[in-house]
Amino acid sequence: MTLLKKQDGLYLDDSIIGILKTSDGIIFDCDGVLIDITNSYDLTISKTTKYVLEKYSSIVDSIDIDSKIIDGFKSTGGFNDEVDLAYAAIIAIVAAKKLQRDQKEFIFEVIKNSDTSGIISTQKYIETLTEINDIKDKLSYPGKHHDNPLYQIFDQLFYGPELYKKLFKNNSEFMELGLIKNDIVIINDSLITKLKTKFNSKISIVTGRGKESVRYSLKNLVDEFDLDNSAFLEDESRNMAKPNPSSLIRAIKGMKSNNSIYVGDSMEDLIMAKKATEQGYKTTFCGIIGTSKDPQKKLEMFEKNGALLVLESINLLPKVVNCQS
Repeated sequence: MTLLKKQDGLYLDDSIIGILKTSDGIIFDCDGVLIDITNSYDLTISKTTKYVLEKYSSIVDSIDIDSKIIDGFKSTGGFNDEVDLAYAAIIAIVAAKKLQRDQKEFIFEVIKNSDTSGIISTQKYIETLTEINDIKDKLSYPGKHHDNPLYQIFDQLFYGPELYKKLFKNNSEFMELGLIKNDIVIINDSLITKLKTKFNSKISIVTGRGKESVRYSLKNLVDEFDLDNSAFLEDESRNMAKPNPSSLIRAIKGMKSNNSIYVGDSMEDLIMAKKATEQGYKTTFCGIIGTSKDPQKKLEMFEKNGALLVLESINLLPKVVNCQS
């Protein structure tokens, strides 16, 4: 376990100071890094879970999928996709009902027995205890994004009727505003200007979101990034999902970066950066903890897994890479 030195909101190991000074490219995750998603994506997970359980399993007393449960699943390194996380919560609660177990207690047991394979490990563990064929058959998850019922419900709640119709060419069954409106944008013009003094145009994005979703929330700020060498994984096949490093390596190669920083907030992000380095594309992972409901716990997770740089906010990046004006 790496214990990092703390100084004014940043935590680092002295061994990477020289590496940071010579870095020549920076790549960002979006959710929890450029955007605070606590009241958008996280709330959509909870609302989707409740709605699906009531509609497909007649369970009307399901627990809230709170930040501790979300962080628990994400800490396994297999749940970068929020819809995967909702599915895992749904099948866990169905199983808890069948087993007459406390829902919250059982979900944390499931989390403890999940790994980087995500819903594969979750299903495998649950099915050693009880059968869940009914809910599996009804949801047919993951299936195809455009016609899978779970994806449809999640996307309709997240995007809202207007944006959902624009993106998917179908009407939403929900009339309330999409929860994407609750996104809080953290990145700003001032920060980008400072970063460009060091990295020039070598600033890109590798995120699980789709491109239009990122553009909707970041608006004109998205054009400050090298979009030709960015990756929006919701628009790509599932086998490209984090922690697969292919998209990150593609961005690094496209920007012709020799020493990159990848800024993320999850275990998948850390694993992906490590894999890129193992494949010969030098990448320093920078963990962000300030958007977490429990920053200390996230810091400890990053330290336990060998992260050498952790920040409370991306606004500390100029200080770290010495382009502070």
